[in-house]
Amino acid sequence: MDSTLINEEVIDELARSIGITAAVSAITARAMNGEIEFAESLRQRLALLKGVKANVWDDLRSSITVAAGAKELVKALHNQGVVTAVVSGGFAPMAEWLKGHLGLDHAFANHVVSPATAMFPYNHLSGDLDPEHPVVVPEFKRDVLETLASELGISLSETMAVGDGSNDLLMLGAAGLGIAWRAKKKVQRLAPQRLNGATMTDLLFLLDLSFKLSQ
Repeated sequence: MDSTLINEEVIDELARSIGITAAVSAITARAMNGEIEFAESLRQRLALLKGVKANVWDDLRSSITVAAGAKELVKALHNQGVVTAVVSGGFAPMAEWLKGHLGLDHAFANHVVSPATAMFPYNHLSGDLDPEHPVVVPEFKRDVLETLASELGISLSETMAVGDGSNDLLMLGAAGLGIAWRAKKKVQRLAPQRLNGATMTDLLFLLDLSFKLSQ
């Protein structure tokens, strides 16, 4: 989702809202380049966001911009009966919003505990992930791809996955067509395929579906 279907990194936007951009962005960069484990980086960044009001998601939507060609890509895929999903190391409120905005079929992302406490007597980000939901680590992304393929009765060779970070590599490797989209250098080097286009509709050329843009 982040820096793929949307242009921003949501957790960095959260950090900007409370003035800790540099600290959070530094951890984000290390995680996306594979220098630290994604789950650990997520916990470190969330801890810095403790106390942010839970309604911050509503405010963020006005600052999030959808990537060029994302809507057209999803429409063209749906016209061909393709099932689409966002599997994000970001956060569920934004992934669910994007699912509705783009018309995706599924959304998977991290869930954050948002209680009211004596210290913060309003619903806020606790700094902790919800233990009732799985953390979206690289293995989870790959497993979602495999599960959806199985439920649809198709082989992995009939699937496509797109991502830009190190936490996408297992998923990209499992897909029939795994594409590093405008990705970090390490990911471009290790992914099965790479594409650095100006619009996400460029992905349709790899599927020989570019002609569907006019439909």
